[in-house]
This record gives sequence, C-alpha cells and structure tokens, in this order.
Amino acid sequence: MKITDWAIIFVLIVGPFLRALSLYSTDLQEVNRLQIRYTTALRTAVQDAGNVLNRNELQQFEMGYDSNKYMRADKELALSVLLQSLAINFGIAEDSLAQAAFMKYIPAIVVIDYDGYWIYALDEFSSANGEPRLEHRWHPKKPYVYTDGSRNSVDFTLDSYIRVISSTTGEEVRGLLEDLAPVTAVPLLQDAEVFDQVRRSTIVRQIEEDLQQVIAVHNEFTARLGFTYTFTLPTIPQEEWNNTLDDVGIIAFLQGIPVGNHYYNNFALGGGRLRKAERIEGGVDPATGIRYYYFPKCELPYNTEEVFARKREAAARGYYEAICRP
Repeated sequence: MKITDWAIIFVLIVGPFLRALSLYSTDLQEVNRLQIRYTTALRTAVQDAGNVLNRNELQQFEMGYDSNKYMRADKELALSVLLQSLAINFGIAEDSLAQAAFMKYIPAIVVIDYDGYWIYALDEFSSANGEPRLEHRWHPKKPYVYTDGSRNSVDFTLDSYIRVISSTTGEEVRGLLEDLAPVTAVPLLQDAEVFDQVRRSTIVRQIEEDLQQVIAVHNEFTARLGFTYTFTLPTIPQEEWNNTLDDVGIIAFLQGIPVGNHYYNNFALGGGRLRKAERIEGGVDPATGIRYYYFPKCELPYNTEEVFARKREAAARGYYEAICRP
C-alpha cells in the first residue's frame, strides 16, 4: 500500500478520537468558565450580605454586653441582599418563579451573631389552618452553649464575654473571662488558651451538627422533586472558621447546579466588619505554564482558572503573586 493509503487509514481511525478529545476539551473549558462565574457570584453575594450585617456601629447603644465586638446582626437585611445579589448575577432578578426554583440549590445559610447563630433552611411546620408546610425560613437562634463534666454551663460569645451557671449553687454570673476566672470555680475559666480552644471548637461543632440536620431535610425534599444530587456539608478549613469566628458573619452554601457532567458545590463566608474586597483571580501564564494570582484591574494575559477572596487562599493553591501594572 502507498503511504497516502496508510495516511488515509490513519486519519479514518484516529480522526474520531481527536474529534472526541476536542469536544471534551471544549466541555472542560465551559465547565471551568461556569465554575468561575458561579464562584464569583456566590462570593460577591456573601460579601454584599456581610457588609450589611452590622446595624449598630456605636456599641454604647447596646445594653447588657461589655464588649467592643458586640453588634446586632441584621439577618433579614443580609438575607435579602444575598438573595438579590445571587438573582442578579444568575440572570433571574426579574423572574420570581426562577428565584423560587433556585432555592433548591441553597441547602443552608448561616448568620453567626455575637452570642448565637441562625440557620436559614427548609423547615417543616403547620400553617395557621393546621396544614403541614415545608419552606425556607429562619430556624430559632441558638446560643453557643458548653457544659463541662461537672454540669457547669458556659454560654460563649465571639470573644471572652461569657455567662456561667454553676452546677453546685445554680448561681448565674456574666462578664469577661478575666473578671470571672478569679471568682468562680469552673475549671475551664482558669486557662485562657484552653478556654479559647474550647470556645471555638464548641461553636464550630454546634453549627456543623445543625447544618448536617438541615441538609438531610433538604435532601429529603429535593428527592421528592426527582433531584438526584445528594447535598453534603463541605469541609470548611479551620483557618476559614477562625477568620469567621472573629466577628459576626454569614456563610452560604450553593450546591447541585449542573456544570457539564458534574455539579457545582461550594460555600462562601463573609464578615460583618469586613470591607468589600476586590476579588483575586488565579491564572496560568500560557508562555511558561506558571500559575499567578492578581487583581482583575491588572489586565494580565493569563488564562483565569479560579477566583479567590484572599491572597493566602491563592498562595495555598500554588499560585504566585504576579507583578501588576494596571
């Protein structure tokens, strides 16, 4: 056979594989584009919501707390801003039916307040006429409660202000850790470092346990709708939790949106005292293959692959800081 014949046979055999590979590559690019778009929309919405959480900058307007971290988290306004921002960025701001359908992709929203937290999620209850209903609404606020081996009860906050109830006397005292430690016999209060570790772990454990429960309810609801995706609680890195527990904040989960053959699954955190930060993009230099992070205003010729809220997040993912010349 002539070499041209072999070439034709080669093209006939390999051609379909090359075509399939090209289509797969195109699909991956579209999936990557959608993931970046959804992540940007989610983080923008959470940042917008975090910016409106604080409704009382002047601490002296609040009674009962001797702490400069105390602030009233306006959960209703934060929720409204969050959902409105998501609707705008997903192109459904003028479609109330689409907005209602979009809620099946939001298994939970958490507002972390100074002395407790709310979860906005599906809840089953009876209507005024006694009929069972299932819809998204705020679950009752829960305090950050810890009980030690001797049954002493400690209500934590986002700093060292606490309420302690003695198991032996039933006496209740409130105040800062440094003020109560010398006058109470509760072992937890005697070591400030251990106290902070227990405080943080208690808050995280409570929130995660409640999230597991509401996500299970969400799975039951979406299964009735024929939804095959299984919602799960993503692993939130300890560093993210530590940043969140420094001030009031909000956490939103967005899951189950189809992207190619996969599903979008992510969360975002926003703080009530944080300024709205410009997003950070992570991209690859097509000439060298090196990954860099940068602000969008830099207008660098890199292929954007991911977006981040903080520089350290990008660095942890293997990106180097680019030299920006806006």
